[in-house]
Amino acid sequence: MSALQLGLAPKMKPLPPKRSVLVAALDVGTSKIACMIARLRPRPAQDASSRRTHTVDVVGFGHTLARGMKAGTVVDLADAEAAVRQCANLAERAARLQLDAVIVSISSGRPASELISASVDVVGSAIGERDIARVLTAGSRHSARQGRAVLHSLPIGYVVDDASGIRDPRGMLARRFGIDMHVVTADASAARNLMLAIERCHLEVEAMVTSPYVAGLSALADDETDLGTAVIDMGAGTTTIAVFAGGRFLHADGFALGGRHVTMDIARGLNARIADAERIKTLYGSVLAGGSDERDMITVPRVEGEVETPRFVSRANLVRIIKPRVEEILEMVRDRLAASPFAAEPRGRVVLTGGASQLTGLPGLAAQILRRPVRIGRPLGIGGLPEEAKGPAFAVATGLLVYPQAAHLEHFEPRTTRHSATGGGYIARVGRWLREGF
Repeated sequence: MSALQLGLAPKMKPLPPKRSVLVAALDVGTSKIACMIARLRPRPAQDASSRRTHTVDVVGFGHTLARGMKAGTVVDLADAEAAVRQCANLAERAARLQLDAVIVSISSGRPASELISASVDVVGSAIGERDIARVLTAGSRHSARQGRAVLHSLPIGYVVDDASGIRDPRGMLARRFGIDMHVVTADASAARNLMLAIERCHLEVEAMVTSPYVAGLSALADDETDLGTAVIDMGAGTTTIAVFAGGRFLHADGFALGGRHVTMDIARGLNARIADAERIKTLYGSVLAGGSDERDMITVPRVEGEVETPRFVSRANLVRIIKPRVEEILEMVRDRLAASPFAAEPRGRVVLTGGASQLTGLPGLAAQILRRPVRIGRPLGIGGLPEEAKGPAFAVATGLLVYPQAAHLEHFEPRTTRHSATGGGYIARVGRWLREGF
């Protein structure tokens, strides 16, 4: 956790372009924890797209109920550690590997975006890799704020003397070399405690990334990233936002409201247990009222201790409980998007991910409130996924497996790390020594 003491979340080094690697992803949410292990293999040069340079094949998968978490934040360290340990163990058994390090998502800590500019004097007459590394370092350190952790430092464009908007400055002549960066930060305490829960499981945090960004990496087609799209990741305890345009990640935001609040509304409205309310929401939840909903009845299990027989509620009543809370969430999303760069994309679409996006009728209601085309986002181009992981609830977890292909876009300061997954034993140690030495 030494990196966080400097205000910078850990970042992973870029993928080797011609070598297969194993990566492990850990998505710690409010209601569930998912761990995936995948092998990334380089694509042939003629098949590689501009953003997907490797194929992703899942070899290990595990997911469990989250414990010790509230609104994406650790509230009970021992419970959170036990849940993470259990989930990682399931993935390790499936892959027959022992994990050393994981890429972790974070949805809490009030994610926020900021535009940062930094510049350095050019060493020599032409801009080289050393100058790019220096200006990235200057921008990342300039973005550090008291009490905030820097999750991402992504170049938007370079500045060569007085010329701005340069995409690739290598080899250009200049005296002064600058950079415009998109910096995403979160509360340092939320990031620190999440890292602590994971490190207590003897796992190193190889990188920490914001949830909606990696959900976009998993669920967006290249054209959507280019033309302008907002990804809304609707989790149990948080709703987070990422805006993409021109092939770049331009904005992040979020607030602590999500599907768990819908469940609590159902539990209060029906006088039901929380577990029963969650089941009713999952099986019958909708924001659309149909013509027969007043006649269709749903059984509400009795609370322990009640002597009455089970009660019944109409689907229409259930919609009347669910819809106001979902409308509140979508109206907050609308207001956040209006204050973001997405407001300048009048034809940009919205993609919904996360478990809470699976409510029946949600895309239609979202299109009505946001006044944008809306679709549900699911993992794209991920091999070996089990059926239960192919839905929007696992967009973040699968996006963490895609993220290493985008790691080269961010500033990375070399540090001593362990490899992400090993087979254990003498052969694995020799292999690790060869990888690190050569």
